[in-house]
Amino acid sequence: MAKGNGTGLDRRTFGLGLAGAATLCVPSIVRAQSSWPKGGTIKMVIPFPPAGATDIIGRIMAEKLSQIWGNQIVVENKAGAGANIGTDMVVKSAPDGFTILVASVGIATNPYLYKSLTYDPIRDLEPVSLMAMVPNIIVVPNSSPAKTMADFVKLAKEKGNQMSFGSSGIGTSLHLSGELFNKLTGAKMTHVPYKGAGEAKNDLMAGRIDCMFDNITSMLPQARGGTVRGLGITTAKRSSLAPELPPIADTVPGFDVSSWFSLFVPAKTPKWIIDKISADAKAGLADPKAAEKLAALGGEIVASTPEELKAFVKLESEKWGALIKEVGATAG
Repeated sequence: MAKGNGTGLDRRTFGLGLAGAATLCVPSIVRAQSSWPKGGTIKMVIPFPPAGATDIIGRIMAEKLSQIWGNQIVVENKAGAGANIGTDMVVKSAPDGFTILVASVGIATNPYLYKSLTYDPIRDLEPVSLMAMVPNIIVVPNSSPAKTMADFVKLAKEKGNQMSFGSSGIGTSLHLSGELFNKLTGAKMTHVPYKGAGEAKNDLMAGRIDCMFDNITSMLPQARGGTVRGLGITTAKRSSLAPELPPIADTVPGFDVSSWFSLFVPAKTPKWIIDKISADAKAGLADPKAAEKLAALGGEIVASTPEELKAFVKLESEKWGALIKEVGATAG
């Protein structure tokens, strides 16, 4: 018979104690996994103003997850500082799955654009899933003399920094599209950042800026309605949604840009919650109604695993980080 260890608890008793503790823990874990996200309101933070592509796609996702979970999801637009204000809000939230960030390219680019961030995207956030890829289109005011991409490239080269392009903020895909255009054509258009795409769009229509690379989601209806003139699409291939717009790459070889939209949660969120949100997001995006809404917006569904999103962000960070350093873009 095994002797006691001096504490009155022999090895067999100790082993039974551990087994009993494990037995007690398992039901509590199972209960937690079966109950989440019941009993709480989930907040989906969109770090941009309403009506832009991030907002529209985020709300489609919120609607589907709310249906799947039978739980209310409150969408909160927390715009400003190139998505940093909303992102910081999520980073500082409890890692319990009740706060979700709708993120875009800023997750990959802001570390290169800002000298000091209040958060580290790699350390302070956990990737959940990609949702969609959306092309941008280049549009000009109706008053512009450019009728084609070739016209516009010629005009931009001739006018240099007298030409301007607007965006929804420094480091967005709208901004980086313009910087890539400058690099590949030798143009020197001046970037004019706005707090949101809506403000930039208003100035574009009024002719106060010369062009804009905006998401097809929000700008195609304007181009087709005749309030602005569409010249091209930023992806290397034509979009079936807008076959009338030729790829910019036909005139500017090597030009290929898409906006992308994804979900993140605060670091230290339990892995099983992350996996559940990811799986349910994928199921929501597979729903024909959600797919139809995204297709109508020009979005390509690209649901992913957390690991795939992590690898994707790494590639985007390397790609755009190099361009940001080269052109000297900075947001402060």
